[in-house]
Amino acid sequence: MEMTVECQQRPEGSKTKALRRSGEIPANLYGHKGTESISLVINAKTVERLLKKASVNNTLIDLKIGDIPWEGQTLLREVQAHPATGKPYHLSFFAVAGHGKMTVEVPFNFVGEAIGVKQEGGILDTVITQMQLNCLPENIPDSIDIDVSNMKVGDNLHVNEIVLPKGVSLTAESEELVVSVLPPQVSATTEDEGEATEAAESGDA
Repeated sequence: MEMTVECQQRPEGSKTKALRRSGEIPANLYGHKGTESISLVINAKTVERLLKKASVNNTLIDLKIGDIPWEGQTLLREVQAHPATGKPYHLSFFAVAGHGKMTVEVPFNFVGEAIGVKQEGGILDTVITQMQLNCLPENIPDSIDIDVSNMKVGDNLHVNEIVLPKGVSLTAESEELVVSVLPPQVSATTEDEGEATEAAESGDA
């Protein structure tokens, strides 16, 4: 997924609280020129639209700074939000040009219904739902599809068993469990009833 966001350089000496009251969200751009950064402001409604579609460390964003001017592809690196309201109050972007392969966060998309769930009454247990990958900016996948259709009760799938798209690799070798199919769960009530029945039968004998 790729998006376009227009913003402006933050006025020197401006106060972040005053900016937020006026409907602007402070932000920073890193990586465009060595260790330098640019202080920015983005309209709050633009940020709201952005965060409905963009994910941290996953979505390429064409950032346009109108008054410098500067334009380039970036990744949304961080979103700081108010702990009580959940509203964003600061964003960080990283310019990707010239940096080669990058580490990104990619979510899993579990496809299909496992045999072990559909036919055997098991439970699909998703242990992790995303992973870190290395790839060039143009190869960032929106998600990694994982087909669980053939998984039976007792089957497990680990990170190193996932088939990745071309040009995408793991940041490190991992045998971490991704998903498994657990046996059907017997409720405590059912177990108690079974024990009571067995006890009664033993008493009759």
